[in-house]
Amino acid sequence: MQVVILKDAAEVAAYGADIFTTQLKRKANSVLGLATGSTPVALYQELIKRNQANEISFAEVTSFNLDEYLGLDGSHPQSYRYFMQQQLFDHINIDKSNTHVPPGDAKNPITACGEYEARIKSAGGIDVQLLGIGRNGHIGFNEPSSGLTSRTRVKTLTKATIDDNARFFKADEYQPHLSITMGIGTILDAKKVVLLATGENKADAVVAMVEYPLTAACPASALQMHRDAVIVIDEAAASKLKDIEFYKHIENENQKLLDYLASL
Repeated sequence: MQVVILKDAAEVAAYGADIFTTQLKRKANSVLGLATGSTPVALYQELIKRNQANEISFAEVTSFNLDEYLGLDGSHPQSYRYFMQQQLFDHINIDKSNTHVPPGDAKNPITACGEYEARIKSAGGIDVQLLGIGRNGHIGFNEPSSGLTSRTRVKTLTKATIDDNARFFKADEYQPHLSITMGIGTILDAKKVVLLATGENKADAVVAMVEYPLTAACPASALQMHRDAVIVIDEAAASKLKDIEFYKHIENENQKLLDYLASL
């Protein structure tokens, strides 16, 4: 697990965008795992700018989103399909037929979960998976107690997650308590994982993910097992780590090594 600590949210978004830019330049037909929520928005805005400036292209890209509310169709303003259209897909040169979001309106959600897993496998697996982290350590909608080898499935949301997301729904609007989410095992199958976290309200989750033992009580701690997981956080989100200077030193040494290899 590589931990990158940057000054603020803007630097986190730019660093994350650099990772995706490098991936798309290396492999034009990349398979990207995408996330919703407030944290990825700034990264998506940066990718839109780079796409519109012809620095990168999404023409051959296939995408799979982490999760979706069960009971909402893709046209619902609170659905994650709608979010992705508004925040990214409508502003880049991606083929909409190659963008996949779990079907919140599936007639048979259990069958739909298996079909989603099959589509990911058929596409060749995810090259880079983007993640955020919930205050309770969830990734996707894998809430605490989720199995560390779990696959795409229907998941009940915790009260903490429901309360956190209530701000997106009107007082008299139906708010789902169920979701379809990639499982932790599905996420760990990605070749590379990039998790972004910003703000002091994520500090407890970040320290549990990075420094505490691997446990289903903090689903994000499963990333300790991933061969190429990059945790990109700002100073506020890093504030409860035991030795911030150690992580900064390691990142500096890593950059020196990369610069040296590039000069050969």
